[in-house]
Amino acid sequence: MTEPLFLDTDCLSTFLVVGQENLVLRLYAGRIGIPQQVYAELSKVHFMKHKVDVLRQTGKVVLYQISAGTTEGDFYFKLTTKPDPGYKVIDSGEAAAIVLTQHHNGILGSNNLRDILPYIRRFHLQHRTSADIMAEALEQHMISEGQGNAIWKQMLQRSRKLPTDTFSEFLASRKS
Repeated sequence: MTEPLFLDTDCLSTFLVVGQENLVLRLYAGRIGIPQQVYAELSKVHFMKHKVDVLRQTGKVVLYQISAGTTEGDFYFKLTTKPDPGYKVIDSGEAAAIVLTQHHNGILGSNNLRDILPYIRRFHLQHRTSADIMAEALEQHMISEGQGNAIWKQMLQRSRKLPTDTFSEFLASRKS
């Protein structure tokens, strides 16, 4: 798999707040993109801005901009202001990640399925949530299930929204 991973604010911050961004970095080494809009949102929290700045300076993540007057800029404007009938206006970070994912034939890293699922389906986008990334880390033997549960608990304690109460429950739900 060589597709770039474009992360929205919620997905990336889930790992940043517990100091586990290394899981994403190792799984998607050299392929992580952050839209400028996501960087702006993360910059509102000093420690997150600092972490992202270090990742940018070391080349572990790349900052992407969407220019006005381009096909991507027009698509972004549509998603954030006046979507097609039956679709919701979405947040700037999510919209930028969707636009970049589609343009670069990449993978969307986002947790907000309620808002983005219609776009994922419409544009046939590959998608990962923070929970999916955790499961990939387990499959790649980067963490054990016990470590995953400990990280999951920390994420929940830091007010991150996850689909189940424990990592083990999430893994069981994927099997059924």
